[in-house]
Amino acid sequence: MLDYDKEADGYDATRGGEPRAAAAAAAVLALVPDDARSLLDVACGTGIVTSRLAAGRPGLRVTGADAAHGMARRAAERLPGSVVRADGRRLPFPEGSFDAVCAVWLLHLLDDAGPVIAEAARVLRPGGVFVTTVDKAAAHQVGSDIDALTALCPTGYAEDGTARVTAYAAEHGLVPSGTALFRGHGQGRTPRGVARYIRGGRLYAAGGPRLAERVETLPGPDVPRREPDFTLRAFRRN
Repeated sequence: MLDYDKEADGYDATRGGEPRAAAAAAAVLALVPDDARSLLDVACGTGIVTSRLAAGRPGLRVTGADAAHGMARRAAERLPGSVVRADGRRLPFPEGSFDAVCAVWLLHLLDDAGPVIAEAARVLRPGGVFVTTVDKAAAHQVGSDIDALTALCPTGYAEDGTARVTAYAAEHGLVPSGTALFRGHGQGRTPRGVARYIRGGRLYAAGGPRLAERVETLPGPDVPRREPDFTLRAFRRN
């Protein structure tokens, strides 16, 4: 797990920057009802997406929350007075505080996404919408030569899998209400990068050093393959 306090200042540059943030925010807003007046961005990070959410929908009051001091500090620079430091599993808001809640690139990092989804449901008003990214690891399967080599190697446990997230949501009165896609920017995998993840045990660990070597010797070891298309799922509170 990254140290998000230390990563905060350089984080955006390694995650697609403004182009990816703009694409993500537009996709989130496409799933938020037009009459929504308040939105909470859980694990808002540096606020790069959060600020786009606020700019993209006049009249929508956007609040950001992040557990890491460094991230919350950067987000507050983008949205002064609208960012709190808070854990997504224990949000400091009363029940039914928001018309919409989003969590972008969060659930895949967790050992248990259930408490975050439970909190999102709690702070949503009846009829409110929870929007989250799902299947992040699967999004990187783009039919490249890297994927051909790693096809038989398990990718590992995915806490953000659509079926799992949908089941968690159902436990808290959230029903599916929509899907959107957005293109990543600067997220295309390279053979050398994937090989490094394999050796570090962070990806296709079962393949071991032999798989890492085979991947790294593919043509264009530093050439990014096709960008992934990320998936957002929306769930409405009954």
